Amino acid sequence: MEVMMPLMEAGPEDNSEEEAEPTAEAANGEQGITFLQTLLHLLKGNIGTGLLGLPLALKNAGIVLGPVCLVLMGLVCVHCMHMLVNCSHQLSDRMKRSPLGYSDTVAVAMETSSSHLLRRGANFGRLLVSFFLVLTQLGFCSVYFVFLAENIKQVLEGNRSNGQEAGLDVRVYMLLLLPPLVMMSFIRDLRNMAVLSALANVAMAISLLLIFTYITSVREVGDAGRLPFVSSWRKFPFFFGTAIFAFEGIGVVLPLENQMQYPGRFPAALNVGMGVVIVLYVALATLGYLHFGDDIKGSITLNLPHDSWSNQLVKVLYCLGVCVSFVVQFFVPADILLPPLLAHVTDSWRRPIEFLLRALLVCLTCVMAILVPRLDLVISLVGAVSSSALALVFPPLVELLLLCPATPPHPLPPSPPLAPSLPLSVLLKDATIVLLGILGFLTGTYVTLEEIISPDDHSHRHGNDTWTTPATWSTATPTHTLFNVTHTL
Repeated sequence: MEVMMPLMEAGPEDNSEEEAEPTAEAANGEQGITFLQTLLHLLKGNIGTGLLGLPLALKNAGIVLGPVCLVLMGLVCVHCMHMLVNCSHQLSDRMKRSPLGYSDTVAVAMETSSSHLLRRGANFGRLLVSFFLVLTQLGFCSVYFVFLAENIKQVLEGNRSNGQEAGLDVRVYMLLLLPPLVMMSFIRDLRNMAVLSALANVAMAISLLLIFTYITSVREVGDAGRLPFVSSWRKFPFFFGTAIFAFEGIGVVLPLENQMQYPGRFPAALNVGMGVVIVLYVALATLGYLHFGDDIKGSITLNLPHDSWSNQLVKVLYCLGVCVSFVVQFFVPADILLPPLLAHVTDSWRRPIEFLLRALLVCLTCVMAILVPRLDLVISLVGAVSSSALALVFPPLVELLLLCPATPPHPLPPSPPLAPSLPLSVLLKDATIVLLGILGFLTGTYVTLEEIISPDDHSHRHGNDTWTTPATWSTATPTHTLFNVTHTL
């Protein structure tokens, strides 16, 4: 879910007639987005900073196991996207409501459940999904702070960071980035970002093309035999967190499907778009890991040498794209959190209070980045904590609720716990996906927090010496604190 596009902010009333009449889809054709536009939005919604961290993810899984698991995880995520779309359609038809968003889909599924406890907790389900959406988006913004600081540091300081003088601490760059990003967060209408968003996508595309050119043409691709086929089991949760972070495009699925000219073609667009994404992910992850080997860093851009203008251009262009993505991603938590807070503010104070709250949210993401200034760990933590729930846990649970007996409009004898509409194969499949998501959440969160709290102990013990740019806040910094990010490779 790397880029939320402005088109998603159109009101649901635009599609209300689509539910009322069978011919409304054709009538809305001129207003909706085309198949090609949907395809491009899917690509933009899944391609971002997470892609650049996938070569390191492969190091944590193995050169053979990594690509296989990456493909399997991609297929599972696409299946969950299809599940969410199908369940949203069935629930909106059942309740005679306009197209539903993610949180509303979960809430309505609980409202129609045969369980009195689930019906009472429907609003909690809506709030829980909104919480994970906010957590995910703010996590993305924290990742952007680290990514921008790391890459800008390399561009400005060049090879000096590899010598005796480490230059400015990476967290200083984060603080320098804070004022401009706060100012950009004051943009309240994403339609004003349309042109910048298009330019950002072009910049990212050029950067990826230059990266592929470098890792395939500078020298021969490294021998896969020198790399472990399967990494240690302890490192695999890091792979899970990074991979699920990169595949977290499920938040853009329903808004895109709801605004297509012909929503019936969305499954084909989803299959084509995510197929391209999976191929791109596996190609960059495999070639990047083969090229740089065990020296691969939290973002492949950090491995590019400083002696070429094209390599520096890659970092500059991608940083420009990420700056625009920060504003677009920030709109989601702001749109969820600010309206309830501003509802009790008088009109004369509404605008300054809103700007103050926006600035505080940006400062919060900056503080999170400063506390954990390691790009690989921030990505893994965000992926394990929030992305796993949105991508793997909620969609199968919604399908199980939908296939179980619904609550009738009038009191009737209770239905059996499992209706014939819930096949055993579907139950086993959904339960397996949910357990996979929960297991990834628990193990990924545990090992990432363990690495954050005691980086020296665990990196020496398990051979995890992967860093982005070493930070040197102070030469007298204690060696076993949360803020210690100095590491000797």
